[in-house]
Amino acid sequence: MTDELDALRAALRRAEPAPDARARDAAIALAMKNFDAEQRAVQGLPAAARPNSDRPSGAGIWNRMGIMLKGLTTQQALAGTASIAAICVAVVLTGQQGWKTGTVDLPPPVIATPPESTIEIMPEADVPTIAESTAPDGRTDLQGQAVPLPQVVMPEPMAPMADSAMESTAPLAAPRTRQERSVMPAPEMEGTGANTLGKSAGADALGGMSAAESAMPMGARDLQIQQEPDTEAFANEAPNPVKVTAEEPVSTFSIDVDTASYSVVRNSLNMGQLPPPDAVRVEEMVNYFPYAYPAPAAEDGPFRPSVTVMPTPWNPATRLVHIGIQGAMPAMADRPALNLVFLIDTSGSMDEPAKLPLLKQSLSLMLGQLRPQDQVAIVAYAGSAGVVLEPTGAQDVSRISAALNNLAAGGSTAGAEGLELAYQVAASMTGEGEVSRVLLATDGDFNVGVSDPDGLEAYVAKKRDTGIYLSVLGFGRGNLDDAVMQSLAQNGNGQAAYIDTLNEARKVLVDQLTGALFPIADDVKIQVEWNPATVAEYRLIGYETRALRREDFNNDQIDAGEIGAGVSVTAIYEVTAPGSDGLLNDPLRYGAAGDTVATDSDELGFLRLRYKEPGGDTSILKETAIGQDTGPASDDARFAVAIAGFGQLLTGAVYLGDWGWDDAITAALAARGEDAFGYRIEAVNLMRMAQSLSAN
Repeated sequence: MTDELDALRAALRRAEPAPDARARDAAIALAMKNFDAEQRAVQGLPAAARPNSDRPSGAGIWNRMGIMLKGLTTQQALAGTASIAAICVAVVLTGQQGWKTGTVDLPPPVIATPPESTIEIMPEADVPTIAESTAPDGRTDLQGQAVPLPQVVMPEPMAPMADSAMESTAPLAAPRTRQERSVMPAPEMEGTGANTLGKSAGADALGGMSAAESAMPMGARDLQIQQEPDTEAFANEAPNPVKVTAEEPVSTFSIDVDTASYSVVRNSLNMGQLPPPDAVRVEEMVNYFPYAYPAPAAEDGPFRPSVTVMPTPWNPATRLVHIGIQGAMPAMADRPALNLVFLIDTSGSMDEPAKLPLLKQSLSLMLGQLRPQDQVAIVAYAGSAGVVLEPTGAQDVSRISAALNNLAAGGSTAGAEGLELAYQVAASMTGEGEVSRVLLATDGDFNVGVSDPDGLEAYVAKKRDTGIYLSVLGFGRGNLDDAVMQSLAQNGNGQAAYIDTLNEARKVLVDQLTGALFPIADDVKIQVEWNPATVAEYRLIGYETRALRREDFNNDQIDAGEIGAGVSVTAIYEVTAPGSDGLLNDPLRYGAAGDTVATDSDELGFLRLRYKEPGGDTSILKETAIGQDTGPASDDARFAVAIAGFGQLLTGAVYLGDWGWDDAITAALAARGEDAFGYRIEAVNLMRMAQSLSAN
C-alpha cells in the first residue's frame, strides 16, 4: 500500500504539463470506465459498459460520487476513492488552475489503496509549443513599434489511444452561451501567450460548462441559449432616391463584386425567416450570379462594358438601363504565383458547427485549386495571435490540412492583432510579380484591440498600398458583424462573401477562385451623365454603400472597387423620359436646363469608367455613349433584373407598384437560361419561400 500511495503522491506533485483538451476528455472517460468496472467487481456483477445517458456530467460528478460512497463498505469506499483519485490525477494533468475550476472549489481527493484490479493508464499526449522568431526589419505594430513574429509550432499527431480507453465516452456537455464564449479566458502558452490551439480554462474543465450551468436543468440551459440577443450588424444605407436629371445629371459610384448579402438572405429564408431589410444589398444579390456578357477583345483592355436598354417589368412608364461589365480571363499559365495567408478567427464565438468546423472544411476545398508555386500560411487569433503554419508550398496538402484540423475555438477576439500578424507574414512571402492575399475567415465579432470600423479601415487601407489585398469570408449567424466585414473588404481591395453551406464554399473558393484572388483592374469607378433632353429622372438600383462624389471620379487618390479575372459586374438604372406619366417630381418653377444639353441628341446618357492596372497609380479612362436602341435584352440581363426586383421586394421598396412575388418568379423562370450550377433555380425557390413567409 505504501508504494502505491507514494506513487500517487509523486504523480500529484509533478509539474503540470500544458493543457490538452483531447487528453482531458479521454482521461475522464477512462476514469469513469475504471470506476464502473470496480463497482461491478465489488458487487459481483459481470463487466459491462455503463450507458452514456446514465453518466453524471460537470460539477454533478463530484456530488453523485459523494452520495454513492456514503453507502459503501470500507472496502468499497477504498475502491471508490481510488477511482476518484484517478479522476483527480487526470484533471490535474490536463487542467490549468489546480483544483479551483470555474466557480467551484473542488476538494482534494482522499487517497486510498484500491483493491486488486487492473486500472488502465492514459498515454501522455503531445502538446503544441510556442517558439518565437524575430520579425524582419521594418515590421511594426499598429503603434509603429518593431515586434517579433510569434509562431505556433504544431505537435506531432498524438499517439493512438488504447482500444480499451476508447470504448466509452464522457457525456456531452451543454454548450456555453455566446456571451460566455466570447469573454472566456483562454489558456496562455509559454512564449507569446498565443492560445489558438487550446480550449479556454475555467468552465472547460467541467466539460464546457460553468458551475451555474451544470446545476441548471438541461431544458433551462437550452432556453437560455435560445433567448440570447441577436447582435448582428449590417452595412447599408437608405435606398437611392429618384433624382431629377436637370438638377443632378451625374451619377458616380464604385463597382462592387461582393456577394455576402445574397448568401445571408438565403440563409435567413432557409431558416424560415425573412431577412432583416438592412441585410439586403440589391447589387450584391444581382452580382451573386455568373453572367456571360460579351468578353473583351485585345484592344478593350482588361474588361468590356455593354449596355442594354429594356422595358421596366414593374413600371411600363419607365425603362431600365442595364450595364454589364465582363472581365478578361487570362490563361492559367499566365497566372502569377499566389501567396495566401489564411487568417482564422478561433475565438469563443466561433465555437459553433456553422462557424469553425465549416470554416475548416471550406478552406480545405480550396487547396486542390492551388499550384505548386503557390504558398500558404496560417495565422490564427483569439485572445492573442500566432502563426499556426509557416509559409508552405501548396503541394504539401497534408501538412496544411493538419494545421487547419488542429485549430480549436476559445477566448476573446483579438482581430486587430491577427490582422497585423497576417500582413507581416504575407510581406515575408511576397516576391516580385507575385500576388499576395490575406483571406480573413471570421464571424466578424472583433472585441479586443482596434475594433471600430474607422480604425480598421485606416489600417487596412494603409496596407493595401503595399500590394497585399484582403478578402473576407463570413461564417455563422447571431453575432455576424457584416458592417466590419464590409469595411475591411472594401478598404482592403478584396471581396466579401458569406459562407453558410459547403456548396457556397465550393462556389466561392473553387469555381470562382481565380476571380476572387487575382485582380485585373483596381479602383474601378462608374460615372453616368444623363441627358436631360431624354432622361428627366433616374434611379440607381442598389450600390448605396458604394456612392462617390462627382469629383471623386477623376481623383486617383480615392479608392474604389476591383474586378477579378473573369468576373462580371452589373449595375441597373431606372430612367424616366420627359413628359412621361411615370415622372415622380414636378418641374421647378424657376428651373432651367443647362446650356450644354444636346437637345438634338438621341443619347440617353454617356458612360465613363476609370480603372488602374493592378499596382498602378494612374487611372485609365473608358467612355461610351448610351443609345436608346440597343437591341433585345439577353437572358442574363433579364434575369439580373428579376433578381433586382427580388431584392427590392425584400426591402419593401416603394417603386414597384403592384408588381409582386408571382411576377418576380415568372420573370426569373422566363430568363433562367443556361443554369449549369443550379444557382438560378435556387433563387426561384427562395422567392417562393419569401412569398410564403410574407403572407404570414
